[in-house]
Amino acid sequence: MNLIIVESPTKARTISKFLGKNFKVKSSFGHIRDLPQKEMGVDIENNFQPKYVVNKKAREKVNPLKDEMKKAASVILATDEDREGEAIAWHLSEILKLNPEEKNRIVFHEITKKAIEEALENPRQLDFHLIDAQQARRILDRLVGYELSPLLWKKIKRGLSAGRVQSIALRIICEREREIEKFKKEEYWTISADLETKFPSGNLVSKFEANLIEKNGKKIEEVATLKLFAGEYRSKKSVIKNEKEALEIKSELEKAAFKVSEIQKKETRRTPPPPFTTSTLQQAAINSLGFSAKQTMMIAQKLYEQGHITYMRTDSTSLSLPSLLAARKTIEKLFGKNYALESPRFYKTRSKGAQEAHEAIRPTRPDISPDELNGSLDANQHRLYRLIWRRMVACQMQPAVLNSVRVLIDAKGSSLTTESEVRDKKNNYIFQANGSTIKFDGYLKVYGEKLPVTENLLPPLKEKEALDLAEAKASQKETMPPPRYTEASLVKVLEENGIGRPSTYAPTISTIFDRKYIDKNEERRLFPLEIGFLVNDLLVEHFPQIVDMAFTATLEEDFDQIAEGRKEWVPVIREFYQPFHKNLEGKTKEIKKENILEKLDKKCPECGGDLLVRFGRFGKFIACNNFPKCKYTEKTTEEKKVEDENSGEVCPECGAPMVVKRGKYGAFLGCSKYPDCKGIKKITSDKTTGVKCPKCQNGEILERRSRKGRLFYGCSAYPKCDFSLWNRPTGKTCEKCGSLMVYQMKGEEKCSNKECK
Repeated sequence: MNLIIVESPTKARTISKFLGKNFKVKSSFGHIRDLPQKEMGVDIENNFQPKYVVNKKAREKVNPLKDEMKKAASVILATDEDREGEAIAWHLSEILKLNPEEKNRIVFHEITKKAIEEALENPRQLDFHLIDAQQARRILDRLVGYELSPLLWKKIKRGLSAGRVQSIALRIICEREREIEKFKKEEYWTISADLETKFPSGNLVSKFEANLIEKNGKKIEEVATLKLFAGEYRSKKSVIKNEKEALEIKSELEKAAFKVSEIQKKETRRTPPPPFTTSTLQQAAINSLGFSAKQTMMIAQKLYEQGHITYMRTDSTSLSLPSLLAARKTIEKLFGKNYALESPRFYKTRSKGAQEAHEAIRPTRPDISPDELNGSLDANQHRLYRLIWRRMVACQMQPAVLNSVRVLIDAKGSSLTTESEVRDKKNNYIFQANGSTIKFDGYLKVYGEKLPVTENLLPPLKEKEALDLAEAKASQKETMPPPRYTEASLVKVLEENGIGRPSTYAPTISTIFDRKYIDKNEERRLFPLEIGFLVNDLLVEHFPQIVDMAFTATLEEDFDQIAEGRKEWVPVIREFYQPFHKNLEGKTKEIKKENILEKLDKKCPECGGDLLVRFGRFGKFIACNNFPKCKYTEKTTEEKKVEDENSGEVCPECGAPMVVKRGKYGAFLGCSKYPDCKGIKKITSDKTTGVKCPKCQNGEILERRSRKGRLFYGCSAYPKCDFSLWNRPTGKTCEKCGSLMVYQMKGEEKCSNKECK
């Protein structure tokens, strides 16, 4: 019997289906050895040698593996193909005392019968370059976290953390918030015209809208480019700055003569996006499915382990030739030969450090459509598989072909009386109207934005044709600040700047949420909380290298070079650690709490010391700066206001009003007669939207969370009324059907009734 060891039970079960009785597949249940939790576990004086330990939970898994090993003719390590997987294989090899010279390591990027059989035919030795790269990252992150986090505990509050990637992610969000605060909105106006052809043709449209693009030879639209911390932001505005100027133009146009000056027709082709990498899968799942980065990776992990998709941690857009040929057959079968390519389309991987030997994320069998897996996947797994399947199939389909037309229209003011005025382009306006029709939908049939068959359909027009003005319109607008990041756009900016790797994006974002550094609003956009600002500002001022994007990206490149065998890991760690540790020692003495925390204008009533706003387990409170000598504390004004506030609830014990209290496990309702009465109640976490339930007309729509943590909106009268929505209601009703209007992801509104068009 041959023993194969993998990380997860699901993966073990899937592989077992493909192998005969000569093989037994067992799981290690993840890492069996790691750095200790209660000490640093790195011998700095001995070339940063790590001290690995097998924790109690892992020890329970090791002994059964050793027992199975005694019965086996050979042991094969089949952990994941990335650096983390190679490290797990090495730890297993060490614990089980396998021969490091033996070829007992197999890798594959999809769990299929063919892939497993090919891997078994081509075993190799452990790759110590990959192991060193993983070990270098793990040790460096331990050094930063274990030495820097205690400083945050002393200077701000316990339970905080800092790290190379998480602190950069936090800084990106904090910097954007300040960029938004500094942004000064500018008023501007746009001008449009509803125009009508003098020669309407049958049932075809006769009226259309055109926008002013030029006045007296000068472009109306301006593009302002702002240089921001993590890139550039371009905002469009108009040269028309105020209402007076806009109304003057509108008045002139109402007297002007409109004539078609030029008609430009062209055929445009849209090519499909490349297959998914880890980063682009997370972005697409966040934007179109409403998943978080962490949730996306958890679901993708299950799909991989069940054998439905290829390995989900990758930055490559390459696809194997067999998968390309399978995709072509699927396209021809489902959509027809005219949708398939004559020869496969190949994509070049652009990500730094990408490994071309790896593949993009794709279905292991493109011929299995999402509908065929309806019974074997849960709802979220099915949604993610469908997204991956469509993207992979689409990338091998023909481009979409659109017929587009651009019409330029001259509007000459009535005051143009002389040749010189015409030549000088005084009171001369140029409008533009665009329209398009889909000639061939190509890949859009299966993936991408669902374009209307026609967009801004224009009537048949001829050059030099005169047009009638139905209405001239002046619209007031204002420049908008750069948007807050979503999880998707944060992942994108991290990848673009070489921060982290596919395996780090989801846990990084999850960590800064868990530390209460950031939160998200109703549009799922990220913003920093007060504690996040404090931590970021301390790091930026005192440890700028840790939160420097270029420096962090350089470290990632160092890890890549270690993985390729072009650098040794110990010098990389030493070069970073020595200046970092020296700076940390100095800053521990230099940084004073009173310089970080908010200082009040009043003194401690007990010792005369300064009063500071501090952060504790239960939130903010006021304390003396002479702590622990002086232990004076009091509640902040906000906390006093909350605790004094009548909750509107009645005590179940004595009937007295209940007020908001805070305890070890958060806020709760307590009797206002405490300590004479100790009645308490839980505070429900449901937030009101202020919208009346349209179904029962009695309840109110509340913000709630499902058992799996997904946000939804339901009636307060539940279970008597089961009305619910996934999107937040706006409070308005649809003009067509009367259903509630809800917010979409980008703040746009839509009808909640799916049948309403």
